Amino acid sequence: MKQDTTLNRSLQTRAVGLLRLSRWKEHILFTVPLTVLGANMAETYRPESVTLNWHILTVTVANILAVTCAFMVNDIEDAPDDAREAARAARNPVTCGEVSSHEGWLAAILISLLSLALYAWVSRAAFGVGVLTLALSYLYSWRVVRLKAYPVVDVASHALMLSSLLFLAGYYAYDDTPGSVWLVALGVGLVSVYGQLYNQLRDYDMDRAAGLHNTASILGPTTTRRLMYGSIGLAVLCLLITVQLGLWPLWLILVPALMAPLFFVFRPNTDMRGTEAIDASGRIQLGSMLIANVAVLIWLVANLLS
Repeated sequence: MKQDTTLNRSLQTRAVGLLRLSRWKEHILFTVPLTVLGANMAETYRPESVTLNWHILTVTVANILAVTCAFMVNDIEDAPDDAREAARAARNPVTCGEVSSHEGWLAAILISLLSLALYAWVSRAAFGVGVLTLALSYLYSWRVVRLKAYPVVDVASHALMLSSLLFLAGYYAYDDTPGSVWLVALGVGLVSVYGQLYNQLRDYDMDRAAGLHNTASILGPTTTRRLMYGSIGLAVLCLLITVQLGLWPLWLILVPALMAPLFFVFRPNTDMRGTEAIDASGRIQLGSMLIANVAVLIWLVANLLS
């Protein structure tokens, strides 16, 4: 009986560890709206040929699984580096012994295979985007390649893997000729560039101690911060151009306008990751993501009803 109790506790610890390794709370808030945004944009851009159906659910789950794989591989490969700092070691299930790296890799591979099957079920174009997303999910952190260790490449691969490709998968679920919608893909990618540069600034000292020569370590904090804010400025420019092109329903502006008071009532000192924000932009990350989620979901409901 004692051995069975120990075994059950061990299995429970592994299950909880694998769930923590997925870090789903960190990425669900941007994975879902980016996918739904892509599908919404397809119906708006090609109203004569696109009608939303069950594909939106399938491609959303596929994207969630692909991003989950990326986060799992990242923590598995970063476990030795995370062990250098107590807070990061406690956050990483591999570092604190809840899950072995072998178990983590097995789970990541199974999740990626399921994700690929779902992409293939949706459309050939979505499958192609899914293959690229999953390839980057592995190559970004896998120490044999480790794209995130190369300046510029780290930011570009991050923007594709966790933003533009997720949006395009949602779009390609319904249409394979984006046209002007490429500007939207560029815009959401630029927002991801901001996010990656912000993360590198936050982890600047730890990354340098680990010998990681990423973009921030080469440019330095001051230039990185300027580039971070510049990417947001360019993203806003892309938004304005696509509004002018008629890619967005104008009534959608009511959502952020009505939810703007959230920024005055809800002002945390932490960023999206739950760590202390390094600047004002970090403190509005969560509020901005909540507004984005509400906006795209209301747009989805409007599309379904129409």
